[in-house]
Amino acid sequence: MLTINFSGRLNAAAEFGVRSQEYEQREERMEVTATLNLSEQEQSELAQILGCDEDHLQGELRKYASAALQEYVSMFLGQKVFKRGTDILEYRLFLLIEDAFNNKVPDEQDVCRLFQSTSTESRSLIRSVISKYQYQLKSALDETIKAILQSATRDNEHDPYTVTINSQNVVEELNRQLASIDGSLTPVAKKRGSVSIYEIKASSYTRLCEKFDVNPEGDNG
Repeated sequence: MLTINFSGRLNAAAEFGVRSQEYEQREERMEVTATLNLSEQEQSELAQILGCDEDHLQGELRKYASAALQEYVSMFLGQKVFKRGTDILEYRLFLLIEDAFNNKVPDEQDVCRLFQSTSTESRSLIRSVISKYQYQLKSALDETIKAILQSATRDNEHDPYTVTINSQNVVEELNRQLASIDGSLTPVAKKRGSVSIYEIKASSYTRLCEKFDVNPEGDNG
């Protein structure tokens, strides 16, 4: 048996990208306690799926509990009442991005593990969420791109920057950003012979860093 204490957010405004002063004053966080009846095998399987050891399972589940509670509350209040299963999955992933994924777009393999879906299905789900909730997820997309730029490296000033990206949707978003900056910039492309290592030309990397206010890797010494 697991008992989880977590803070559930009651915030209708954020779902629609609206944050008026009135809504800000009405936002509240409510502490909720939930008890789960899980066998030892189920706890072990959950820990493996969530990528943690069993001693930290309670804390890991707490991140998902807040998103789950918000999904139910939105349904109870009639704010999000879906008829299609795909709409429910899209909204669920949207909430997980805000809570469980620390406001970053997850990798496709993360979605595969949580939604028990194939790589193709996960890629499609992420793409749909980014499109449907593009305004609400703007900060998540920005933070995701910043993290990629900050982790990109190169051996010398003549080489392109390289970075591991495990989401085709994020690669597409990077190239959309490049196109919006300057259509003549070289797009982000997969390194030949690699599975998930991508190359970013120096000119493209610099312009992306400027747009997202990231200190270029070469300036870090």
